[in-house]
Amino acid sequence: MTLASALQDIQQTTLAAVRGLLRKLEYLAYLQDKRGSYSHWGMSRIHGEPSAQQALAEAHRLALSQVLQTPISRLLEDVEKSSKGVGVLPEAYAQSLVHRNPSMLPPDPGAGSEAHLKSVLHALLSLVKAQSRDASLPTSWQRPPLDRSLLPPGDSARCEVPQGRADEESRRSPHP
Repeated sequence: MTLASALQDIQQTTLAAVRGLLRKLEYLAYLQDKRGSYSHWGMSRIHGEPSAQQALAEAHRLALSQVLQTPISRLLEDVEKSSKGVGVLPEAYAQSLVHRNPSMLPPDPGAGSEAHLKSVLHALLSLVKAQSRDASLPTSWQRPPLDRSLLPPGDSARCEVPQGRADEESRRSPHP
C-alpha cells in the first residue's frame, strides 16, 4: 500500500485498528514519553524518526481536537464501548481517564485544551456514575412511564366533554 505521508499511515493503519475516540487519544498518549517524544518503532523505521515524530504529534493533536468537539452524549457511548474493549466497567474506565498520569495531551495542544479535556473527562465520569446509580435503583424507585390512564378522558386528538356535563351545559344555554 502506498501512502502519501506518515500522518496518513498512522491514521489509516494504526489508528484505524483502535476503536473509539477516547481509546485513540489514550493510545497516542501512551506512545508519548515525559519529554513529549513519541516511540513507534514501525513508523520510525518506515518514515524516519523526524517524520514519525511529526506525524504522531499531529495525529495526537487531531485526536484531542476530535474528542473536544464531540457531543458529550457520543463520548458517553464511547466510554461504554471502550470499557468493554479493555474489559473493565465503564466507571473504572472513566476513572482511569480522569486520573491518567501522564496527561493525555499532545505537545502544544493549544490554549485551553488541558482545562477543556479535564472538564470533559470529569463530566463523563459523573455521567457514568449517575448511570450506574440509576441502574442499581430498585424499579419501584424509578419514574414510571406515562400511562394512558393519566390522560384526560376522550381521545388524545381532541378534548371531549363527558356525557353528564354536556347534558347539564345544554340545559343552561339558551336555544335560538
